[in-house]
Order: sequence, then C-alpha cells, then structure tokens
Amino acid sequence: MKFALAFVLSGFPFGGPAREAPADPWFGADKLKHFVVSAAIQSAGHSVLRANGVAYREAAWTAGAMTLSVGVGKELWDRRRGAFSWRDLTADALGGGAGAVVMRQADR
Repeated sequence: MKFALAFVLSGFPFGGPAREAPADPWFGADKLKHFVVSAAIQSAGHSVLRANGVAYREAAWTAGAMTLSVGVGKELWDRRRGAFSWRDLTADALGGGAGAVVMRQADR
C-alpha cells in the first residue's frame, strides 16, 4: 500500500517523476517580448486589412484572430520542449488588446 501511494504521489502515472517547473516570472524580458510582438501583430494586421478596404470591425476581429493564432501556435511549439506557459498566453492577450486599443485610437 505504501508503495502504491508513493508511486501515485511521485508523478510516474503522469509521464515521469515529479519535477519542478521552470521559472516563469510574471514580469521579465520574455513576457515583454510576448506583449510587444502581439501588439505589433495586431496593429500590423489591422493596418494592412484597413489599407485594403476591409471594414473596421472585420479588420479588428481578423487581426485579433491572427494574433491569437500566433500566440497559441508559439505555446504549442514550446509545449514540445516542456515549456508551455499560460503566463506567456496572458502576455500575448494583453499585447493584442493593447494593439487593438492603439488601432482604435489611430483609426478615426
């Protein structure tokens, strides 16, 4: 019985021995990069769509979908290395939102 309890608590049934997660601070260079790149993707996508005659609302949603796709795709890629981060996705979402706000102010 003690062996079974130790086995379950060690993490073996879930892919290997329990290990400490890599450091993933909320504030740091990595999160800033996620924020800035997402804001740039949102802004550039929106600008290109508007320059090609797409209505504001459609351009905003399409640019948001592009930003989300890139952010999620990057985290799925990182997952293969064992480095998936919800905090990175949060920084991506905040950057995309900031890009959308900037485009709203610029597109008047």
